[in-house]
Amino acid sequence: EGTIRVDGVDIRNVDASSLRDRIGYVPQKGVLLAGTIESNLKYAKPDADATEMDEALAIAQSKEFVDAKPKGIKEPIAQQGTNVSGGQKQRLSIARALIRKPEIYIFDDSFSALDYKTDARLRQQLHTSIQETKSTVLLVAQRVSTILHANQIIVLEEGKMVGKGTHSELMESCSVYQEIVLSQMNGKELENV
Repeated sequence: EGTIRVDGVDIRNVDASSLRDRIGYVPQKGVLLAGTIESNLKYAKPDADATEMDEALAIAQSKEFVDAKPKGIKEPIAQQGTNVSGGQKQRLSIARALIRKPEIYIFDDSFSALDYKTDARLRQQLHTSIQETKSTVLLVAQRVSTILHANQIIVLEEGKMVGKGTHSELMESCSVYQEIVLSQMNGKELENV
């Protein structure tokens, strides 16, 4: 029930292809195609230049491991990315979405294979990039640290919304959110929020 609107227009009244062109989607399980790192990035933006690819790789915390590959950005990628780690696959999938600079990003638990440090650096650089493009970010996450600083957090339990607000507001008003936070963070971590 209800509507989803983009720039005030109900998405049911928008051509699906033009709506998809406005979205950068990264699923929980990163998907890579057989080819090279470069061809995987250019899948999202065929005319991407070296600077755009470097920038996307840097934000996605992929540049260091790509540069360490013998062929760099020309390094072969096996079908489904079986020749890279889960975290590298996820970061390359994120870089592919970033290279398009879409109006809307949807990250569907796509930081879950990243260690906490990489997750934090990626989110920091992503935040800076988003400020420049003024994109909207929808971030689905099970890890509280990933969404702590979101403008709005929606808490779901069994498919129903049980809370909505900032981290501070939800810590005051939503017992489900409080339980999740306390199960994932210790007292010292909570003090630093």
